[in-house]
Amino acid sequence: MMVAECINPSSSPSYVSYLWNMSNFTDIDDPFTLDRLRSTLVRLEDTIIFALIERAQFALNKCIYNPGTLEFKGATGDKSFLEYFLWETEKVHARVRRYTSPDEYAFTSPLPEPILPPVKFKQFLADNDINVNDKIMDIYVKSIVTGVCDDHDDNNYGSAATKDIDCLQALSRRIHYGKFIAESKFRDNPKEYRKLANNNDRDAIYELLTNRAVEKKLLERLRRKALVYGQTLDQAQEGTSAHLRIPVQVVVELYERWVIPLTKEVEVDYLIERGQNATDDDITAIEQQRSS
Repeated sequence: MMVAECINPSSSPSYVSYLWNMSNFTDIDDPFTLDRLRSTLVRLEDTIIFALIERAQFALNKCIYNPGTLEFKGATGDKSFLEYFLWETEKVHARVRRYTSPDEYAFTSPLPEPILPPVKFKQFLADNDINVNDKIMDIYVKSIVTGVCDDHDDNNYGSAATKDIDCLQALSRRIHYGKFIAESKFRDNPKEYRKLANNNDRDAIYELLTNRAVEKKLLERLRRKALVYGQTLDQAQEGTSAHLRIPVQVVVELYERWVIPLTKEVEVDYLIERGQNATDDDITAIEQQRSS
């Protein structure tokens, strides 16, 4: 998406991080090569770690996650303060067509129509409505933010929620990016994935798309990044800080327990739909494209 010139960043607290994280699907000849997709996933690791570090500077502030805990002058209705703030933020982003981009998924609805004209994105994904943001929200509130923040109330409700939104949107992009990886893998082996999809063999699809050596390297890389990014830079040597801004193990467990399994869920769901809907002509076209 190319919208930076049209928006005043002050209109949305998390818009700066959004501009940093977005992918350009319009100016690159082939934005969907496996190398480019993997590069985006690696970059999102940094985004997620820094977002968690930013969130960790504020207390947990449990009241922002529970509807009715605080009245907030009646503005939030039956929503929690985070849900209300996220909805208002996504309304702004929707108006500048954020959620027309193939890698963006809103948490809330309804949202307004864009005020900008449509952008013609290169078609890569098959049509689908897979969205696991409800699960991401539930896991984040119950298991992730509780691991990075001190459990007390510091009254910084707006600041905490702003950082929560940054974390949620980064996690959503990372997890739903699995669709692009799944489509790339489908195009590498369309007949096998179609056969497994028609048999609804989720376990076999899971095994076929899984590369455990890559996942092991990912977790090792995350551990190193969290250690380096989480320390203060006045230490004599890397990794010597006794006061990390975020627990290293929290970052590793975030990926191991939540990000990787949810991404796999998205990938398997996508491949089931993709394979079951693929025609003989679709398979032939993919094979011809690969051989050209």
